[in-house]
Amino acid sequence: MFQSRIAGCGYYVPKNVYTNNDLSRFMDTNDEWIQERTGIKERRFADRYEETTTTMGVEAAKIAIERAGITVKDVDFIVFATLSPDYYFPGCGVLLQREMGMGEIGALDIRNQCSGFVYALSVADQFVKTGMYKNVLVVGSEKHSFAMDFETRSRNVSVIFGDGAGAVVLQPTTEPGKGILSTHLHSDGADAEILAMYYPGAHANKWMKDKPAFPEQELGGLFMTPEILASGAALPYMDGPAVFKKAVVKFPEVIREALLANNLTEKDINLLVPHQANLRISQYVQQLLGLRDDQVFNNIQKYGNTTAASVPIALCEAWEAGRVKDGDLVCLAAFGSGFAWGSALIRW
Repeated sequence: MFQSRIAGCGYYVPKNVYTNNDLSRFMDTNDEWIQERTGIKERRFADRYEETTTTMGVEAAKIAIERAGITVKDVDFIVFATLSPDYYFPGCGVLLQREMGMGEIGALDIRNQCSGFVYALSVADQFVKTGMYKNVLVVGSEKHSFAMDFETRSRNVSVIFGDGAGAVVLQPTTEPGKGILSTHLHSDGADAEILAMYYPGAHANKWMKDKPAFPEQELGGLFMTPEILASGAALPYMDGPAVFKKAVVKFPEVIREALLANNLTEKDINLLVPHQANLRISQYVQQLLGLRDDQVFNNIQKYGNTTAASVPIALCEAWEAGRVKDGDLVCLAAFGSGFAWGSALIRW
């Protein structure tokens, strides 16, 4: 079997910058409140009618493909991770394939929210390791801004998220000890409802017996209705403190799992690139693992939480800044809705 390596990476963020003070024009919030709880100073929002999850993914993919030294015609397979697809169906993978003029290659869509890119990378890794494909394009892209509620009732959610995309190209390598050393994926649906968007698809709240029930003939069912929209039930729900408590346990667990599987320790990590969920989570995990500031990369201050796009954006930005060098041990880790979490250990 081959090892798979990241041959090229790229990212794209929209030009529209929205600071915390900008958000205070729409809701009862302020810069100090947001920074204290999340570490976020600003985020990017895509052009409302010009940019989509797919188009941003295309821009990131173009850069990754060029840096990998290949063309779109060389891509064998697409794995696209997002929670904000252009359509309810089909997924963004086929839309990207169409927009980039690729051949009739396979396209797989991953719906694992914040951990989507790590899951997608793990799936792509298996295709390359077995020799099935030589150039797999892995994309994480999100357009949150088109579905967020910018009123005070939703400030705990809306101040956190931003738009953007990141992509990598995986290729096989026979160089010993190089590439993706291992990936580790987990899930636990016991608390699925504490971070979720219930509609469309809630089917009369079958899974939420402790919450106000909407009879199916009135509000339930697969699709949106005027009643669902008017009630606010279509807005994302998040119990922030409960998510924080889970994340600070599972993040270090899955990182240590990857290190243990490769007979390595925290001291061996050159750079940890965590999912940019909350700067306070990253700082807490850094402290638990005993990592120095130069061993961890965070950019949530500039982009907010871009869920499935956050790891590839951060990884590529770190690489461009010279924080990732040949031979470095890089650990990617993510935790999010589901709950689903995972890690990938890479020898660059």
